[in-house]
Amino acid sequence: MINVGIIGATGYTGSELIRLLLRHGGVKLVAIGARSTTGPVSDLHKSVLELTDARFCDLALDNYKDCDVVFLALPHGTSSEYAKALVEMGVKVIDLGADFRLNDAAVYEKWYGADHACPEWMAETVYGLPELHREAIRESRLVANPGCFPTSIILGLAPLCKEKLLDPAFVVADSDSGLTGAGKSLKESSHFVNVNENVVAYNIGKHRHLPEIVQELNALAESDVGLVFNPHLAPINRGILSTLTLKLTQPMTPEALDALYHSFYDDEPFVRVRPAGEYAATKQVMGSNFCDISLHPVNETTLVVCAAIDNIVKGASGQAVQNMNILFGLPETQGLEQFPLCP
Repeated sequence: MINVGIIGATGYTGSELIRLLLRHGGVKLVAIGARSTTGPVSDLHKSVLELTDARFCDLALDNYKDCDVVFLALPHGTSSEYAKALVEMGVKVIDLGADFRLNDAAVYEKWYGADHACPEWMAETVYGLPELHREAIRESRLVANPGCFPTSIILGLAPLCKEKLLDPAFVVADSDSGLTGAGKSLKESSHFVNVNENVVAYNIGKHRHLPEIVQELNALAESDVGLVFNPHLAPINRGILSTLTLKLTQPMTPEALDALYHSFYDDEPFVRVRPAGEYAATKQVMGSNFCDISLHPVNETTLVVCAAIDNIVKGASGQAVQNMNILFGLPETQGLEQFPLCP
């Protein structure tokens, strides 16, 4: 049994981690930490009433000394200090925040507006997208769990980048996210009257997930990918749908494209390539760790790819559990076998 801790368990990703880990079967939740919340976990996360008698603890590192792995579900800028200390204690860390996703401290400082607290650890960190970095994750002490938008966009484009079939000059990613992606903090943009029956774009050209996406696509393509990233907030609770418009470097038939994606993903337990003519949709992956991909050729050299995930499962907590399974040599799907909630 693997002893597991969570630091920052009061938000949506923390809640989802608790839900997944309680039914995992191979782990024991020994520390569920919150900065100011106390008492039974089920008092805050009411969905686990009578499913656990766990109580919140504070964030003192001594509470985590018996853990084999700790999930950090903290805002950017606060994970670094905990990650460094825990790894030095011999505890593996999976960070769901942004502190270790980028491999260049200068890029981090540009996009997050602050110096990185421990840049010396950035080179050791593994970007935790299993479909691309499984073997490196297996040997890691510190895993940077990808962001939700990047997960959908990178998986949607990876086969083309890997085979140098993506024209890097110009790619457009239009991504719609559910409200849980904005976190629990109350803000005017998340008020019911502003979200209901409304789709709005935000942070075009300056979303902090952009450098993370480009970093991974550039490495795959071995070229600078000119990505235009247009995020939108949609009036749904969960889900991301990324619609990716691109040019190919050579003419390809629909059959060849389908074969390429199936070859790349058929052995992946959580990526499904939809049959020709079907569209990936958030409802088809809700509550699950799946990423669904559909291909829509416009002509021989223009392609639209749709990629759908649940933003707090495959886009956050589910992928974190997937990374934990890899770290400890467990079946990769353990604790993640739940079917999508459709309808």
